[in-house]
Amino acid sequence: MALISVSNNALQNITAVPASIPSGALVLLSTQTASSSASLSFTSGIDSTYDSYVFKFINCHAATNGAKLVFNLSTDSGSNYNVIKTSTTYVAYHNEAGTSAVLEYAASDDLAQSTSDQIISTNVKNDADIGISGNLQIFQPSSNIFVKHYIARTNGMNVNTYSMDFFTAGYANTTSPVNAIRFQMSSGNIDDGIIKMYGVK
Repeated sequence: MALISVSNNALQNITAVPASIPSGALVLLSTQTASSSASLSFTSGIDSTYDSYVFKFINCHAATNGAKLVFNLSTDSGSNYNVIKTSTTYVAYHNEAGTSAVLEYAASDDLAQSTSDQIISTNVKNDADIGISGNLQIFQPSSNIFVKHYIARTNGMNVNTYSMDFFTAGYANTTSPVNAIRFQMSSGNIDDGIIKMYGVK
């Protein structure tokens, strides 16, 4: 491995970082906007160019009251979304009245060697002013050696007017490259909202 160096003698004098040094910057690759959409799928751009990919959800509004945002992965460019996954999930929530606050493991939303969709949000209300926002990061999806780890965090108002801070982490148990991802609601359409895909340098 080549040694990378900069020509400046002190950190405060460095004016540019060599291009070969990873910067950790997010590079916007794709944006999709829902409009009564059954799903939003990213079927290109997930490859070995980046070590990890970040998806940002911006006010994804559910058409159906109580629906949850979910995703699934594909190893055949979106022909099938059925990758085996194992995960863990927990939530922190607090109601509008300030009378109830809980941090707990969400056993019903995790997976154990399952091809089912991965839940990554609360059972959100479908009031016109409510949406799900947050992010999902997937690590080395194009690896043909390692399983594919992912971490997600979202927030939304659930059907009982709780603010639900929703955490999910797991792995896609495949050494085949993952090259597509699909987002949808557990029931009904994504009525509105934006999902952006970034590569991480």
